[in-house]
Amino acid sequence: MSRCRVLGRINVVLKIDLHTHILPEKWPDLAERYGCGDWVRLEHQQSCSAKMMVGDNFFREIESNSWDPVVRLSDCDQAGVRVQVLSTVPIMFTYWAEPEHALDLSMLLNDHMAGVVSTYPTRFVGLGNVPMQSPDLAIRELERCVKELGMPGIQIGTNINGANLDDPGVVAVLEAARDLDASIFVHPWEMLGKDRHPKYWLPWLVGMPAETATAMASLMMGGVLEKLEGLRIAFAHGGGSTPFTIGRIQHGFDVRPDLCGIDSKVSPRELLRRCYVDSLVHDADTLQLLIEVMGADRVALGSDYPFPLGEAVPGQLIESMSLDPRTRDRILSGTALEFLGLNASTFLADTKEVVHDDA
Repeated sequence: MSRCRVLGRINVVLKIDLHTHILPEKWPDLAERYGCGDWVRLEHQQSCSAKMMVGDNFFREIESNSWDPVVRLSDCDQAGVRVQVLSTVPIMFTYWAEPEHALDLSMLLNDHMAGVVSTYPTRFVGLGNVPMQSPDLAIRELERCVKELGMPGIQIGTNINGANLDDPGVVAVLEAARDLDASIFVHPWEMLGKDRHPKYWLPWLVGMPAETATAMASLMMGGVLEKLEGLRIAFAHGGGSTPFTIGRIQHGFDVRPDLCGIDSKVSPRELLRRCYVDSLVHDADTLQLLIEVMGADRVALGSDYPFPLGEAVPGQLIESMSLDPRTRDRILSGTALEFLGLNASTFLADTKEVVHDDA
């Protein structure tokens, strides 16, 4: 089912970017606030750029599109993106920290994001951050994000201090999200092999896909997706390497059930289709295979805006392919709307255009 804006005889497809990151322009000195730790801070160079520092170590240079919603909206308008789904930069997960400190930082980030969304409610959606190292505090902040801040869900990492997503503490948070009808967006961090592959940006190029595959496999084979039926969970970067190694995973499940079928008796292929992924794979043949493996109803536009490993023009790859209109429109907005549990009309409330559904 496609959701379009109708203006005269011209249908303009609604584009929702599920995978974008935002930071506040400023936040307190966290080392001083908490009295310990190498916390992330910004060193503003000029009005349009800043250095992200971890303690005294340089992490990344960012520009004003990382914090300024007006700049973001200008970029969105140029790319034809109607809605950005905002989440924090994964380095801000801070799962290593004392739980109460991570909770405090999460609340700062979530309050900032909620403020951006409330200012531009038809252009932005927020996914909160929670202190996953403490399931009780994470569930408390999840509830605040959903019930008080009006967010449809949260973003979490692919592992929590080395614990996979089938860890009981993680499962408790996922179960709470399912019961709240909240969405979970999973982003890789602390990638596999990062110490082994310090050169060539390999942790980002190779480690991230493997890290995401580990997270997805732990949910499938750990019985979590089987137990938490109805959980809406999505994975960044096209699900990493999972959709392209599912044949191997399924084969292992079939021939070595003594090793692979310990905690789940449901086919990994079937469980994979209970997950969502974004479209960020940078290659038309790969995206075509992703659509065939997952189904278009499980693939959503995602760009990783505003970072260089993302898609410079969100949706350009999708729109360059010879997809039928129903498939294209589903990936550009329909899947994201379903995953977030939202309605297209919410994002067109400030226009005079009419929303219709193509049967």
